[in-house]
Amino acid sequence: MSRVAAGAAMGIYGNCVLPHLIDLAMKHPLARERRMEVVPRATGVVLEIGIGSGLNLQFYTSGTTALYGVDPSERLLSMARARSARSRVAPELVCASAEQLPVPSASIDSVVMTWTLCSIPAPARALAEIKRVLKPGGRLLFVEHGLAPDPAVQRWQRRLNPAWRRIAGGCNLDRPMDRLIRSGGFRIERLHARYLPGPKPFTFFYEGTACVPA
Repeated sequence: MSRVAAGAAMGIYGNCVLPHLIDLAMKHPLARERRMEVVPRATGVVLEIGIGSGLNLQFYTSGTTALYGVDPSERLLSMARARSARSRVAPELVCASAEQLPVPSASIDSVVMTWTLCSIPAPARALAEIKRVLKPGGRLLFVEHGLAPDPAVQRWQRRLNPAWRRIAGGCNLDRPMDRLIRSGGFRIERLHARYLPGPKPFTFFYEGTACVPA
């Protein structure tokens, strides 16, 4: 296959097939359970990074006074727009990257990220942007999968990661989420890290809340 043909095939996969696969995978009951736990904690003016197909929309409560969602996939955002008709909060959806948020500084009370930081090309830059847009006292609420604590599992994660990243839209199995968030200038206030049921290279999860120290 020529480079042009290969690029076209990847474009079709990335633009047409992958968004539906992501939507399907994120409907898993375990993912839904974690969304139900994390998303309702968001209050005030909320920014969701990687809002995707809008699966979190049903879990925002009346404590959310305004909701902004960004995602780099227009196809996923079109799914989110369809779901927003059934949401308690009408979101403003923008096609944008986490590394360059179209949001004023110190304007957001809560940032929500669910299964997002694993696939952002420049996570340190994205965390710097999140820190910029949060108000003093604002919170980052997150649920992510990433680097496991067991060396044997880590070795499998690193072996699998190159192929997995290609087929899963840039998703990485081996990012140390707690260290990334702390190195971005955040203080983690609450962290629950554990394996969920399933193959261990894919199922070590970090769930918690972080803030910017005063």
